[in-house]
Amino acid sequence: MRMIDIIIKKRNGKTLSAEEFNFVAQAAAKGTVPDYQLSAFLMACFLNPLSDKETALLTKAMAHSGERLDFADIDMPKVDKHSTGGVGDGVSLPLAALVSCAGVAVPMMSGRGLGHTGGTLDKLESIKNFEIRMPAKLIHRQIQKLGVCMFGQTKDLAPADRKLYSLRDATGTVESRPLIVASILSKKYAEGVDSLLMDVKYGSGAFMQKLSDSKKLAQALVNTAKQLGLKCRALITYMDQPLGRAIGNANEMYQSIQILKGNKKLAPDFYEVLLDTGAHMLVISGREKSVEKARKLLEKFIADGTARAKFREMVKWQGGSPKVVDQPEKHLKNAKLHLDFKADKSGYVGFIDAKLTGMAGVLLGAGRNTMEDPIDYGAGIWLHKKAGDAVKKGDVIATLYASDPKRLKAGAELFAQAVKLSAAKPKPYKLVHSIIK
Repeated sequence: MRMIDIIIKKRNGKTLSAEEFNFVAQAAAKGTVPDYQLSAFLMACFLNPLSDKETALLTKAMAHSGERLDFADIDMPKVDKHSTGGVGDGVSLPLAALVSCAGVAVPMMSGRGLGHTGGTLDKLESIKNFEIRMPAKLIHRQIQKLGVCMFGQTKDLAPADRKLYSLRDATGTVESRPLIVASILSKKYAEGVDSLLMDVKYGSGAFMQKLSDSKKLAQALVNTAKQLGLKCRALITYMDQPLGRAIGNANEMYQSIQILKGNKKLAPDFYEVLLDTGAHMLVISGREKSVEKARKLLEKFIADGTARAKFREMVKWQGGSPKVVDQPEKHLKNAKLHLDFKADKSGYVGFIDAKLTGMAGVLLGAGRNTMEDPIDYGAGIWLHKKAGDAVKKGDVIATLYASDPKRLKAGAELFAQAVKLSAAKPKPYKLVHSIIK
């Protein structure tokens, strides 16, 4: 089999076989063909989009290009969640431990942030010494003993995806829906779960800004996951404005711990998305029959301290100090410089643009534009007011944190463009737009 023949076949719009996709995936993982041929293959797939069946075959081939996690000996449903990312979307942080309280295994593999969207791994690493790079043997042991583990992709898990993902960015093929689906699901399929909840966001702060595009991506993800034998559904969720009050790594971790302590009034929108996501995970895993019952169960775990205790144990297992959970204000410190952003008139907070807020967070030091950029874990934004809240002139709408005065100034100037005040109270927005099964 030759790479050039596969490229020509796809260039001419013909259907590729499982063997051909396996050849491409192995070549990408092992470096046995040059990058220019892999790039040509990606462009051929971009110009002649893969069918649903081809997408599933590519996904499977990429997942099998390296080692896979195997939890077959663990007698619990295995479920995970993937979000397409947004601003303030730290839901995964409390979610994994919370859902695992119900007797399901949650091996949650996550990524780093890039651009205006935050990354779960960066947020976890705001806890000193928290270990996210774990060998498969330790992940398996932790899942077996604790039921939850949050970790990053190792070099041996779906290595073909890592190579093809980097080339997509360099070849103008990022927007290909089948390639997006294969990239997301290959990593999740390699995880060894049997059910998967997708949180596909839409709005200014989302990867897919148009609702129609988000729905198409969600449907493609669900269809492909089912072809792979995974139980799957997707929530279409709102990301035109930031979720919760925290933007930044230590900030978002602090908020998550407070939620697990039962402080649901701190960030009601965050709390709602957390419960909805967790409830659907329990339903697709088979643990609960209805979303309503699942929500009540999760609320019980938060109220009686079970979820907080589980999160505390996970932190301890992965090298962090459990004192972070007991005293988050002491161990998750904000950057040394701060600026209060105040209302210049009375009225209501009409709108806070998610993308501009996320970009302001990057300028403050909370995010990165390239994977090599350092992260300031204490940098970020805390929203004292959200859309719909009444304000008087001089009220503090948000506090911005940075370690460098130039960064603080730049972040504040951009954040000012994100906030719109209005004379009339804005209409409330729906957090979960729809569910795709």
